[in-house]
Amino acid sequence: MKSISTLLGIVLLAISLNACDDNNPQSNTLSVAEPTERENAILATTADRSFVFDFSIDSEYKEASVWIEKYEAGTLADDQINKLTAPVAKSGSIIFATSKTNDNQKQLLFNIGVTSNGSTGSAIGFDENSTVLDSMSSVWGSFQGEITPTEGEAVLASICYSDNDDDANMSSLTSEFYNNADGHLSELEEYDVVYLIKTEFVK
Repeated sequence: MKSISTLLGIVLLAISLNACDDNNPQSNTLSVAEPTERENAILATTADRSFVFDFSIDSEYKEASVWIEKYEAGTLADDQINKLTAPVAKSGSIIFATSKTNDNQKQLLFNIGVTSNGSTGSAIGFDENSTVLDSMSSVWGSFQGEITPTEGEAVLASICYSDNDDDANMSSLTSEFYNNADGHLSELEEYDVVYLIKTEFVK
């Protein structure tokens, strides 16, 4: 687990240096980032799946929180598997990655990182009840375009699991869900397990 944390820190540092090239980001926006070839290579060796996002916010916002919620058959099972709250200043990046523990249980690890203004923060947690996921089909996705991170909680990405053998017809959550998660929670009922990666910026 220590090696995963170290490599995640390397990716965060590389992304933070790369983000410094954009000196005039649009304020109060959050978008899917485009990691460099090197960053993608590092992520590929340390994570099963990963998401990277760039944000730009007004100076009055001082902290960003990122956490994972777990739903089972559409019902909230855990409202905070892993959470990171980190100081932010004007712009930065959020990274989320999953991997598995190196023991026989193969529990799902969640790696969260936030980098902003030259500083980085990271947290690693795991779901003790995730060993059954190995036998399930899965899909994952994130919001598209840009969202406004200063309008309260936002869903960044999702990982969905289903025990249905017909995985060819399995699709990820719709764009409508990311635009209005509370109004489309019924979509979560289509899966056995859903992990939502969420964020909130606070003053």
